[in-house]
Amino acid sequence: MRQRMTQKAFWLDPYCTRHETVVSSVNGSDITLESTIFFALSGGQESDYGTIKGIPVVSARKDGLEIVYTLPPEHGLSLGQNVGIEIDWARRYRLMRLHFAAELVLELFYKELDGVEKVGAHIAQNKARIDFAWPQSISSFLPKFAEEANRIIRSDLEILTGFDDEANERRYWEIEGLARVSCGGTHVRRTGEIGSIKLKRDNIGKGKERVEIYLNE
Repeated sequence: MRQRMTQKAFWLDPYCTRHETVVSSVNGSDITLESTIFFALSGGQESDYGTIKGIPVVSARKDGLEIVYTLPPEHGLSLGQNVGIEIDWARRYRLMRLHFAAELVLELFYKELDGVEKVGAHIAQNKARIDFAWPQSISSFLPKFAEEANRIIRSDLEILTGFDDEANERRYWEIEGLARVSCGGTHVRRTGEIGSIKLKRDNIGKGKERVEIYLNE
C-alpha cells in the first residue's frame, strides 16, 4: 500500500516553531515524518534549520511530494517513534519575509516588462535574488519597482494562500491588485510584516540580469 505523504503543517501555520509528530520511515540516516513544520528547499527558498527530537537536521530535501530528512548516522530514531520538531524561528521569519518580497518584485517585473523571463531564483536568510533573461540593464527600472513594492508593503494587505490542486500539493498566494500566483513556499500573513526593502542590480552575463532584494533593518 502506498504510504501517505507527509502532512505539510508549515502551510497550515507557518508561524509554528514546535511540533509533535511520528517517524513514518527510517532508511539509515534518512527519515520521513507523518507531519512536519520543517520546510525543505523548494522554489528557490532555502530549507529551515532545526532539530528532530533534539537531533540537528543535516539536510532536508523534497522527493516527489515527500520530504526526506537526513540526520547524523547515530540518530537512533525508529519507525513509529514520537518526536518533537523545533525550527530556528529567526531564520524562518526572515525567509518568509524575503520570499514574499522577492515574489512581489517578480510580479512587478512581469507586469511592467513585456517578455521578461525568470531564469533563476534563490531565497536565503540575508537576501533574495531573481535572475532574468533580459537584453539590457535593469538599473533604470529598480527605483520605480522598489517604490511600488514598498507602497504595497506599507498598505499592509492580507496575503491569501491556499491550494489550486490539493492532490498534487500545488499552492498559490494572492493579494488585492495582483493576479493569483502559484507558489509553494512559506508566507507572512500581511505585506506589512516585510518592512521596507531595497533592490540592487547585478549583471551576471550577456543577456542576463539579476536583482537582489534586501530587508531594510
